[in-house]
Amino acid sequence: MDTCVRTMPARHSVALAAAIGALAVAAIPAAALFAQPGPAPFTVVETGAGYASLQQAVDAIGNGDGTIAIASGTYRQCAVQEGGSIAYLAAEPGKAMFEGKTCEGKAALVLRGRAAEVSGLVFRRMAVPDHNGAGIRLERGNLTVAQSWFADSQQGILTADDPSGRIVIDKSTFSGLGTCEGSGGCAHSIYVGDYGHLRVTRSRFERGTGGHYVKARAGRVEIAASSFDDSAGRGTNYMIDLPAGATGQITNNWFVQGRDKENYSAFIAVGAEDINHSSDGLQIAGNDARFVPALKRSSTFVADWTGARLAIGDNALGPGIRRFERR
Repeated sequence: MDTCVRTMPARHSVALAAAIGALAVAAIPAAALFAQPGPAPFTVVETGAGYASLQQAVDAIGNGDGTIAIASGTYRQCAVQEGGSIAYLAAEPGKAMFEGKTCEGKAALVLRGRAAEVSGLVFRRMAVPDHNGAGIRLERGNLTVAQSWFADSQQGILTADDPSGRIVIDKSTFSGLGTCEGSGGCAHSIYVGDYGHLRVTRSRFERGTGGHYVKARAGRVEIAASSFDDSAGRGTNYMIDLPAGATGQITNNWFVQGRDKENYSAFIAVGAEDINHSSDGLQIAGNDARFVPALKRSSTFVADWTGARLAIGDNALGPGIRRFERR
C-alpha cells in the first residue's frame, strides 16, 4: 500500500510529549521522591532498615512493594530482583553510581519482578564476555527510568520479551554505548524486546560506539522530545530501529548523523527484520534531521520494509536527506 501522509499539528505533538514525560515522573512513588537514606548506603524507606549491600535491601523487600534510597557514592555492586515492585532512588540524582560490576554476567540491575522504578542513578563501564553488559537487564515486568545516566558500556538497557509489559524512560542520558564485537550481533544504547509499550521522552543519546541508538521490537512506541547526537559516534547504525514494525509516534526529536557510520543509509528504519506488528498509522512528525556540518552524503530519513500506511508529517530535513524510501 502507498504511504499515507497525515500531519498532526506540532502543538498537539508537543502537548503529548509533555504528558508522556509527566507520566514517567508520576510513576515513581511520592515517598521515594523525598526519601533520604540512613547511615547505611542502602535504606528500605518503608521500614527504615539500612543495608550494606544493594542485594540485601532487594531481598528484604522480596515479593512485596518497597523503595530503596541509595546514598551518594560509587558502588561496585549489583543486584537481582526476583519478585515484587521496587523503586531504586538516588538520594542525590547523579551522585549514586554503579560501576563495572554485573550480576549473572548481565547487568548491574537484573530485573524480573512485577515492576521496577529507577531514578537518579548512574551506570557506567558495564562489560561482560558476550558483549551484552548493561546498566539494566529487564527480563519481565514494567520498568520506569527517570533522570538516570548510562555511559561507556556495551549496552545501556537490554530487555527480554514481555508483550504485556510497559517501559517508560524519561529525562535520561545514554552516552558511549553499543558494540558490534560480539558473535551474536550488535549491542545498542537501548535494546527492547517484544514488549507491549515503550515510551522514551526528554532523553539524550550521544557518542554511540556501535549498533543503533534505540532498537525496539515493542508493538507500540512513543519516542518524543529527545535528541540523537551522532556527531561523535563511531561505527554506529540507525538512530531508531523498529525491526519488527510498530505503531505509535516518533515526534519532535532532534537528529544529527555523524561521519563515522557502519550504516548511514537511514535515520529511522521500520520493519527491517521481521514484521510482527502492524505499523499502520505510525506517526513521524515534527522532527529535525541533518548531517554534521560540512558532511555531504545521501541518506533517507525513514526507510520502510513493511508497506504499511505510515503517517509521515512535516519534518525539517537537511540537504541530502530524502524524506522516505520503501525498501
